[in-house]
Amino acid sequence: DVANEAPGANRWFQLYVYKDRKITLDLVRRAERAGYLAIALTVDTPRLGRREADIKNQFSLPPHLTMANFASVDPSAEQGKMGKSSGSGLAAYVASLIDQSLSWKDIAWLKQNTRLPILAKGIETGEDAAIALEAGCAGIIVSNHGARQLDGVIATIDAVEEVVAAVRGRIPVLVDSGVRRGTDIVKALALGASGVMIGRPYVWGLS
Repeated sequence: DVANEAPGANRWFQLYVYKDRKITLDLVRRAERAGYLAIALTVDTPRLGRREADIKNQFSLPPHLTMANFASVDPSAEQGKMGKSSGSGLAAYVASLIDQSLSWKDIAWLKQNTRLPILAKGIETGEDAAIALEAGCAGIIVSNHGARQLDGVIATIDAVEEVVAAVRGRIPVLVDSGVRRGTDIVKALALGASGVMIGRPYVWGLS
């Protein structure tokens, strides 16, 4: 649907690795067929952080809503549903279906299964940036998952300079999370970032 509505846009697909690798590869293949230009591999969420608001609110999706990426393949697939839980439905979903064994060697596995460049999303240290580069990533996205994944995590703007220094211009470094206004973009670029990504601001604009 996104590809049809924005045929001229440069589209990247954000990938979560499922325990069922066939499901994961099916998502990659669909992204390729739809003309997506890159895979943004989420590396910071094999286990979901303790999101206390979700636990308090018992966050889940109502039964009539499913995840569209799976509904078009198999409406009954468990990957497309997020049921109720005594705590967070999202946490239960991730624990049961997302591959918690995800490691750097899976970059090689993914590279063997797609022609698309792979960017590691969720890097915040120079050490991890160097490992991502060595593993064959085509780029790095400095991200703290909107500060929802780990309590007390550093701001992405504070991690940029270290990550940029670690890769030494060999691959692009983008910044995600915490970008709310133009001055945030200027600061990221001044610290060496190749560009920035936004999540919430465009939603606020649409609302």
